[in-house]
Amino acid sequence: MALPIRFQEHLQLQNVGINVPAIGFATLTMESDKFICVREKVAETAQVVIIDLADAANPIRRPITADSAIMNPASKVIALKAGKSLQIFNIEMKSRMKAHNMTDEVIFWKWVNVNTVALVTETSVYHWSMEGDSQPVKMFDRHSNLAGCQIISYRADAALKWLLLIGIAAQQNRVAGNMQLYSVERKVSQPLEGHTAAFAQFLVPGNTEPSTLFTFAVRTPTGGKLHVIEVGTPTAPNQPFQKKAVDVYFPPEAQADFPVAMQVSTKYDVVYLITKFGYIHVYDLESATCIFMNRISGETIFVTAVHEATSGIIGVNRKGQVLSVSVDESNVVPYITNTLQNPDLALRIATRNDLAGAEDLFVKKFNLLFSQGQFAEAARVAAKTPKGILRTPETIQRFQMVPPQPGQTSPLLQYFGILLETSQLNKYEALQLCTPVLAQGKKQLIEKWLKEDKLECSEELGELVKQFDPTLALSVFLRAGIPGKVIQCFAETGQFQKIVLYAKKVSYTPDYIFLLRNVMRINPEQGTEFAKMLIQDEEPLADLNQIVDVFMEMNMVQQCTAFLLDALKNNRPTEGHLQTRLLEMNLMTAPQVADAILGNQMFTHYDKAHIAQLCEKAGLLQRALEHYTDIYDIKRAVVHTHMLNPEWLVNYFGSMSVENSLDCLKAMLQANIRQNLQVVVKIASKYHEQLKVTALIDLFESFKSYEGLFYFLGSIVNFSQDPEVHFKYIQAACKTGQIKEVERICRESNCYDAERVKNFLKEAKLTDQLPLIIVCDRFDLAHDLVLHLYRNNLQKYIEIYVQKVNPSRLPVVVGALLDVDCSDDIVKNLVLSVKGAYSTDELVAEVEKRNRLKLLLPLLESRAHDGVQEKATHNALAKIYIDSNNNPERFLRENQFYDSRIVGRYCEKRDPHLACVAYERGQCDQELIKVCNENSLFKMEARYLVRRRDPKLWATALDTSNSYRRQLIDQVVQTALSETQDPEDVSVAVRAFMSADLPNELIELLEKIVLDETSIFRDHRNLQNLLILTAVNADKSRVMEYINRLDNYDAPDIAKIAIESELYEEAFAIFKKFDVNTSAIEVLINHIRNLDRAYEFAERCNNPAVWSLLAKAQLSARMVKEAIDSYIKADDPSSYTEVIQVANESGNYEDLVRYLQMARKKTRETFIETELVFAFAKTHRLADLEEFISGPNHAQILQVGERCYQEGMYEAAKLLFNNISNFGRLASTLVHLGEFQAAVDSARKANSTRTWKEVCCACVASQEFRLAQVCGLHIVVHADELEELINFYQNKGYFFELIALLEAGLGLERAHMGMFTELAILYSKYKPTKMKEHLELFWSRVNIPKVLRAAEQAHLWSELVFLYDKYEEYDNAVITMMNHPTEAWKESMFKDVVTKVANIELYYKALQFYLDHKPLLINDLLVVLTPRMDHTRAVSFFQRCGHLHLVKPYLKAVQNINNKAVNEALNQVLIEEEDYDNLRKSIDAYDNFDTIGLAQQLEKHELLEFRRISAYLYKNNNRWAQSVDLCKKDKLYRDAMQFACESRNTEITEGLIAWFLEIGKKDCFAACLYTCYDLLRPDVIMELAWRHNIMDFAMPFLIQVTKEYLTKVDKLHQTSAEKPEEHHEQPQAPIITNLPLMITSGPGMGVPPIVPGMGMMPPGIGVPQAGMPFMAQQPFFPQY
Repeated sequence: MALPIRFQEHLQLQNVGINVPAIGFATLTMESDKFICVREKVAETAQVVIIDLADAANPIRRPITADSAIMNPASKVIALKAGKSLQIFNIEMKSRMKAHNMTDEVIFWKWVNVNTVALVTETSVYHWSMEGDSQPVKMFDRHSNLAGCQIISYRADAALKWLLLIGIAAQQNRVAGNMQLYSVERKVSQPLEGHTAAFAQFLVPGNTEPSTLFTFAVRTPTGGKLHVIEVGTPTAPNQPFQKKAVDVYFPPEAQADFPVAMQVSTKYDVVYLITKFGYIHVYDLESATCIFMNRISGETIFVTAVHEATSGIIGVNRKGQVLSVSVDESNVVPYITNTLQNPDLALRIATRNDLAGAEDLFVKKFNLLFSQGQFAEAARVAAKTPKGILRTPETIQRFQMVPPQPGQTSPLLQYFGILLETSQLNKYEALQLCTPVLAQGKKQLIEKWLKEDKLECSEELGELVKQFDPTLALSVFLRAGIPGKVIQCFAETGQFQKIVLYAKKVSYTPDYIFLLRNVMRINPEQGTEFAKMLIQDEEPLADLNQIVDVFMEMNMVQQCTAFLLDALKNNRPTEGHLQTRLLEMNLMTAPQVADAILGNQMFTHYDKAHIAQLCEKAGLLQRALEHYTDIYDIKRAVVHTHMLNPEWLVNYFGSMSVENSLDCLKAMLQANIRQNLQVVVKIASKYHEQLKVTALIDLFESFKSYEGLFYFLGSIVNFSQDPEVHFKYIQAACKTGQIKEVERICRESNCYDAERVKNFLKEAKLTDQLPLIIVCDRFDLAHDLVLHLYRNNLQKYIEIYVQKVNPSRLPVVVGALLDVDCSDDIVKNLVLSVKGAYSTDELVAEVEKRNRLKLLLPLLESRAHDGVQEKATHNALAKIYIDSNNNPERFLRENQFYDSRIVGRYCEKRDPHLACVAYERGQCDQELIKVCNENSLFKMEARYLVRRRDPKLWATALDTSNSYRRQLIDQVVQTALSETQDPEDVSVAVRAFMSADLPNELIELLEKIVLDETSIFRDHRNLQNLLILTAVNADKSRVMEYINRLDNYDAPDIAKIAIESELYEEAFAIFKKFDVNTSAIEVLINHIRNLDRAYEFAERCNNPAVWSLLAKAQLSARMVKEAIDSYIKADDPSSYTEVIQVANESGNYEDLVRYLQMARKKTRETFIETELVFAFAKTHRLADLEEFISGPNHAQILQVGERCYQEGMYEAAKLLFNNISNFGRLASTLVHLGEFQAAVDSARKANSTRTWKEVCCACVASQEFRLAQVCGLHIVVHADELEELINFYQNKGYFFELIALLEAGLGLERAHMGMFTELAILYSKYKPTKMKEHLELFWSRVNIPKVLRAAEQAHLWSELVFLYDKYEEYDNAVITMMNHPTEAWKESMFKDVVTKVANIELYYKALQFYLDHKPLLINDLLVVLTPRMDHTRAVSFFQRCGHLHLVKPYLKAVQNINNKAVNEALNQVLIEEEDYDNLRKSIDAYDNFDTIGLAQQLEKHELLEFRRISAYLYKNNNRWAQSVDLCKKDKLYRDAMQFACESRNTEITEGLIAWFLEIGKKDCFAACLYTCYDLLRPDVIMELAWRHNIMDFAMPFLIQVTKEYLTKVDKLHQTSAEKPEEHHEQPQAPIITNLPLMITSGPGMGVPPIVPGMGMMPPGIGVPQAGMPFMAQQPFFPQY
């Protein structure tokens, strides 16, 4: 029997990275089935892990240090507690929501709902709301019965009116539970004994409001109890809940077990109870009956919550499994009925939760009550049946058949009354009830029931109600969701505005155009609004063309225009034809409207050519031009400028091409130049850039319109830089007499061609020459101007030009006059008459070029006398004085205003001395040097260089490229410097020699200055330094002489330079001369490199600093002993680092001890003492070593110990490590000394993985396996170290010792997945028989992919399948079982796994496998494969294999899907088995097969029944003739008549009648007349009966026909006699009708009446029927 619960493992926390130590009550919380919150430490970092069970593979980790963390039950909000500080954070928003500091320690807290946190302290309980800035509110004080208890839970009811605190404590060798129940309203507490509890809302049968129930469980020394009671006082008219108390069963092996968790299912009203030992108890809440109990976990489930998805319970055990238990809806009721044998409970649960499984019980109870006449009770049973199994038409019929008792309500009405009280009537019940109610005119009852949702609405009910009230029917159709009927009702009731809204809401599309036509005909205004509603959405609900057609049919142009403006507002390309239609209708009827529409530019996709023609016809010339594209049309319209807005016309040309624009302008000028010239100028001015100025100029010139050209160019000339534009403008202005404008443009424009304009103006011969003067002046054409004016006797304009227009042009004018041989007097007078500013330089240059400079002497002297300081004036005077030799040197030395370079250059060829005077006055260095060099004036040059003191000038003069350098140097040394007394002159000169790299010349110079006894610079320090340094660089042989002769130089600096120049003896002599001993010995040591001389020098000096330097040099030379002696003489420990390093390298530890002992007296450095300890160890002075480290010291013992360990001095290392209690290194040392037990003891004290590994490896190498296992157990718990340890054991070949080690480690608390995995792999290699047992126990704790590979390599197929199954690789599991059936295949497991595979191809491989190995079990396999199998392919597979009969049960089982291949295969099997009954049933039930093919196959079958089925199949396919012929062959007369009647074919029927007469079957003839009455023509029957003399058999048929025809003739006669009343007003036609509209039909155009006649279907026979009504009154008619 299937279990009543569903058990599921959702997650293994270890698989998502949660460590086992973190899985516990103190570190893991679960407030709901959404989140699990875990606190753990990872690498000494505290973390909070949040696992969203909907996405468990991606846990959220945050580095948070907190004492506790709980997640909100519904959202990603976390509450954190650290000490007394509480904080709430929103994880998604990354923000803190609330914070509070408690005065007391919070020992337990929990979310009681999504907005409230309960806080429990040692004394009180608080509630902290998430809303606003609220603080924790104290709810109640803790009761004394909870003193000393560990609080494990806190519960509250939904309304927070009842609160419960739960704690446990150890008492008398058991765990006692204590609870405190608190009423918020009454503010009282009640202590209770209990371990776990919960609140629930339960609706007691008969009550109107749910009751608050309190259920709790307790385990006492006498046993366990579950209590269910109601808390509070029930409100009227509720009846109180009868409290329940039942025993809780605990198995004998679980005597210490007790309840730990409880949850109540709100959906099923069951209680889930979890115990400490992992047992689940399921109780019915109403009766407290135990439904199920079993163990679901071997570990304690320490935290639970409600599983909302299944209305079950979800929890976490100490292994990290997340488990859930829920009620199995399909099995719980059968389980209670069959296993618990409790039908009453089964009925209650099935009724309460609408569960299947108790159908038989309900049917039996209903039948029993019905048979006993307890119709009301039977009705209640039927009303409460789950899934409505008894609420069928058959049940209604049974109640209808019961006659009502006098004075009592009929059973049917009782049934309906009870149904209305308890639930909603279904479709059949609503129809049966409403039919008589409407017939009685009580439609208000229908309205009441609809409002109370007591009726299931259907189309049938709506049609029924519509006959009485269309509005009420609309409500029914709306509730039933029948869009077509709803819209029909809206239309019939005039609610057009609701049609579109409803259609959108239900996604239904009615015929909107049909509706619109009807609305328009009745109410055009509503029709317009309805049409607008159809286009409110982006996609119209109806075709816009058809909507427009409707408007136009009604001639509603204005309304159509408004509609289209709204509909076409989006200006879509697809609506272009509609835009055209809109404009067209308005241009023909209301042009002003069309003009407004075009003016708004709403549309762009209409037929512009067509609209343009219409606009021109309507007189809208502007709109026509906007739409014309043909240039001929445009030219025709554009010339009428008086009808167009000029501004618009100008803008219009902006949209035309260049060629078309020019053509239009030409046409406008040709048509009427006076009228159109102004507009043409405006257009040309605005678009001259596009139309090209040249083309426009040509256009105006072609019409000789200089006035138009002037105004056109005048508008653009100020902005144009085209020379042609400016020239043409000047030309047009001249021709139109605009001289002022010519003058202006010549003065302001920079763009015209000056030469061209000058020539034009010359040729123009204007009365005023000012424009010509302006052009020549601006463009430097003054020479030509003067020539033109002089030759044309216009001298007055020359004077005007230089006096008033531009005096600065005087030099050019003077030059031009001199060129034309003008007299000197005229020129002098002209020059003197000009008072404006002009360039004297240019004037002098012009006159000087013509050798007439003296002409200007009066002017120049007068200007100089007037105090003019202009250089040009004084330059000209200087030149005149030099040429006239009028005391020039005096003028050159005294005058301060001339330009020295110009005058000096002028004098170079005339007098070099004067040139030097001019250059020296202006400091023209390069020019002066050049002149002196060319004329050998070296003495003057030398004196100038010394006085000038310019380093750059010196560098130029002393440059090697100067071929006169030697002569210049001689003059500097012999003359220039000897004459000077200024030190700065000497300094600059010396620096110049140094910069010029002239050391020998510099030495010569300095010796003359410094060594000369008469020199004033003899004791100059810098010059002495310079002399020595120069000798160092140029002549080293003189250095020692200078050092000895000179005394006033900088000795340290000179010595340093000497060292750099490798003059070591000279440097030593300097240091020794000035008593700088340390520097002197450094020279001996570092440069001369003679340690013997250095030792002698040190002995003579006996200076500690000197000894230190010598010791350092000796140390560098590896003279360790001598260096140490020198350091000791210097009493200098400063270089202890180098001494120790060299001594260590040379191994001279005895001398090092002496040095370090000296150094230790001077300074207590850690490094010194450390090295002293090591030196003791190296010299094997272990006693001194032990004595030293026992006393106070600063030595780094650990470091020395490591060094001793590395160099193999294990005894010394042992002393050192033992001194500092470094047990890790001590253990390693003891291993090397062979003391393994002591090493293990030290490793235990060290407790370090590295130490354990080292000791373990040493023990294994020495085959000390017992000690190795002790070490190994401390290693294997570290996953990172496990693989290395395993490899070490395996490499040594100690396999079984390794297995023993891992087996011993499985029981450790810190055992991890890697241990279980590696042990499984070792079992697969060395102990395969134990692998299966290991996997069955620990499969959830191994790394399955890794073990899979090991099992596959070891060919352990059974274990491999087990692992594939657990790892959910079902495809591989199935393949493995099929490949290795002997070892791996198990039937139950195979069927369970194969249904879970992802590759459906494996289904068919599994079928082949079963056919090969287990053919008799193949149907069992097919049963489990059915849900996902491709049945067509499966049938094809079995057909190929020839095993269809083998799988007949499968074919029957899956035939309900009506698959063609399955149907045909099963039909073929039934044919082969000659099972015609089941074949007929199969054909009737399932029609998806090749009926014609099957019929043709059966047509030739030897058995009659199969041929009969063939005829039946032909009939079903409307092959009536074949069907009837086949029945004739097999003499199946009844079937033949039935098929002929169903065919509705007169020919087939009459053929069958004739055949019956041919074979003499008169009774069949009569029966066929009865059966096929409405298909037979009376004349044919009468003829056949007469010919075969069987009128008696045909007479009933003929009588009936005659009576019907006579009746119809009488009715026609009566109708023609009564004239119908004429009505003047036609009734309003219904809006919706199924007949076509007859709009154009006139009187007499209706459909003519049908006149019955012989051979036609009798009137009233509109639907095919198998018989006719009169047969019941003809008992003599033959029956068949």
